[in-house]
Amino acid sequence: MTQNGNPTKISFVYSNPTDPDAFEAAYPEQLTLARKLPGLTRLQASKVWPKEDGSPTPAYRLLDLYFDDYAAASAAAAEAGPLVAATVEHATGGVVIAFAEILEDA
Repeated sequence: MTQNGNPTKISFVYSNPTDPDAFEAAYPEQLTLARKLPGLTRLQASKVWPKEDGSPTPAYRLLDLYFDDYAAASAAAAEAGPLVAATVEHATGGVVIAFAEILEDA
């Protein structure tokens, strides 16, 4: 598969942590580490709204890291060891990390 020059993002989808307070206390460090990645053009951190019925949400937080293209995202991923280590340590509910090609940005 050939990657083109479209913008690329690396998305972290955090599941509900076993200890939300501990996660929140450690989260700023993860953002600091993410901001140090080479080629980062935009960082978007978000928190999933709680469900009105109180049932668990499908995710807890989302972190999207934007890069000019796949090559820039790949280069950043090669430098992301400290971020990934902190994420794995504190994402006690689990985390999914995905590279995505941005096809449309309105």
